[in-house]
Amino acid sequence: MAKAAQQLLAAPSAAVPGIPAGSLFWDIRCSFHSLTAVLIVGLVIGVVFLAGETQNFLSVLNLQQNTGAINHSSSSTKCDLFSGKWVYDNKSYPLYKEQECTFMSDQLACQKFGRKDLDYQHWRWQPDHCDLPRFNATEVLERLRNKRLVYVGDSLNRGQWVSMVCLLDSAIPPSLKSMHYKYNSSLTIFKAREYNASVEFYWAPLLVESNSDDPTHHRLPERIVRANAIEKHGSRWTDADFLVFNTYLWWTRPGIKVLWGSFERSGDGIYKVIEMQRSYEMALKTWSDWLEIHVNRSKTQLFFITMSPVHERAELWGKEEGENCYGETELVEEEYLQRQVNVTDTKMMETVQSTINGLKGRGLQVQLMNITQLTRYRREGHPSIYRKQWEPLTQDQIANPSTYADCIHWCLPGVSDVWNELLYAHIFNYV
Repeated sequence: MAKAAQQLLAAPSAAVPGIPAGSLFWDIRCSFHSLTAVLIVGLVIGVVFLAGETQNFLSVLNLQQNTGAINHSSSSTKCDLFSGKWVYDNKSYPLYKEQECTFMSDQLACQKFGRKDLDYQHWRWQPDHCDLPRFNATEVLERLRNKRLVYVGDSLNRGQWVSMVCLLDSAIPPSLKSMHYKYNSSLTIFKAREYNASVEFYWAPLLVESNSDDPTHHRLPERIVRANAIEKHGSRWTDADFLVFNTYLWWTRPGIKVLWGSFERSGDGIYKVIEMQRSYEMALKTWSDWLEIHVNRSKTQLFFITMSPVHERAELWGKEEGENCYGETELVEEEYLQRQVNVTDTKMMETVQSTINGLKGRGLQVQLMNITQLTRYRREGHPSIYRKQWEPLTQDQIANPSTYADCIHWCLPGVSDVWNELLYAHIFNYV
């Protein structure tokens, strides 16, 4: 049609009685332009309509296929799950009830031990440019069918393990779940029998071997590590399908006594006190070397949880020196956040990042779960005095509750559930 129109426009106009010369040519050209405009408008309307219908179809299809997928607010903005804000949400949180979790820990059951303000249970983490997928217990259990998810580390990692057990608990009938122990209770195993799935915790607070490896009797006056020895621990979790590590709090002292030798044979070894940062580097190198050699790269997903902030110095958020998290019911204000960052934390974080980068360069991927900054806000999320006290309180403690407040661990439901929501998003590749 365009070629015919061009030929018509190019042809000389014939004289028609009563019409001035050139008028026929002008009328034909105007008609062509009008027709072209109508066609273009129609084409645009059709494209817009079809695009809208296609988008609607894809949206519905996506919703049907994956109701948990992360919703990106901007396709041009990368979703960083660890950057965002806490939003109070008492409609969809908590994700479970403390008293209904079969295997809740008395160390973390703050409501059971007298805490009345329960707002700590209702905070939802909102990333800046996307939404966290809603935790789906059945989906996790299906992913774990015939598999092992193992948390390895200290009591903070154990708290995250308890959180995961509670998140899954309600989806499993009582007769089809159990808890048992191995290796002198160093390994605790939650089993979902219908799925042949296990969610486990292995006590290794320094990752490498140490004199604090007994899960019950580990409060010793002197801490000793075998910074180059991890075989005993590693052999018990290396074949897991998902491994979640942490180690931080047990290293926070000026120096650590390092042993080259054996704990079993007294006198058989060399001891040397080494500055904390250096001994931490040694331990993480031992850990990373073990992973590089022993982990099945086609089977196992690896995660490392960064340091969990403590809230033991209330002067960092504008309170009196000597106070701590006791009595706190609100989040830390933005203006005080950076005061909580110290040089030691920064160096330890750099060591972790460098170690993980080194593994990546050797072809082994470890996902760094940076929960540190988002957790700094949560000064009110600790058990404080609302937990089982394993030793009788002194009269001085009773008179001054802040002296025995736990400002390290986290009440459940609470902060550790959000760590597991972040882990869930990464396990299912929602980022």
